Amino acid sequence: MENGKWEETFSMRIIAGEFRSRQLLAPETDATRPITDRAKQSLFDILQPYIPDARVYDCFAGTGSMGLECLSRGAAHVTFFEAERSAAALLRKNIDSLRVRDRSNIIDRDIFNWFDTAGADGRVDVVFLDPPYRFLTERPDDLARLAAKLAAAHLSPEGILIFRHDAGDALALPPLATFDQRMYGGMKIELMRRVPSN
Repeated sequence: MENGKWEETFSMRIIAGEFRSRQLLAPETDATRPITDRAKQSLFDILQPYIPDARVYDCFAGTGSMGLECLSRGAAHVTFFEAERSAAALLRKNIDSLRVRDRSNIIDRDIFNWFDTAGADGRVDVVFLDPPYRFLTERPDDLARLAAKLAAAHLSPEGILIFRHDAGDALALPPLATFDQRMYGGMKIELMRRVPSN
């Protein structure tokens, strides 16, 4: 605590589960957007019922903090999507250090192109959609199209998508609808589900 205020620490460690307190390699640039310990703990308190045995997509994964937290808490498998070369290299090292290569894989190509050509490989239960904040204003149509493909061909009927973005921005992602949202400083996290078709 400094000057009577708690300092926000960025979460480059595993908070709970099998790998609790294990440190993760952190990026040396601003290519990724680490989440604070407080926000990560609060989010996973909500997500915990969904995690055991889940199949997870960690989109725009950075060095893997969210997906690796899921593996620590009992997720069956995580697919990490990270095209930025230095972040993907650190992600591989983090996966190897936790010895979870058999429960994970990395897609290190452009995520929009990949989903344009990929077929559904089974259903996933949890999707983290954590794009660079600027994409909400620079590539909103691409993000909306990506979310629609995730919802239609990949997300299980009871699955959830976690959309993290700047609190000052907003983007609708039909056919997904927000059922819960949390604000952490300048960041908003929306928990979304597919809207049932009539």
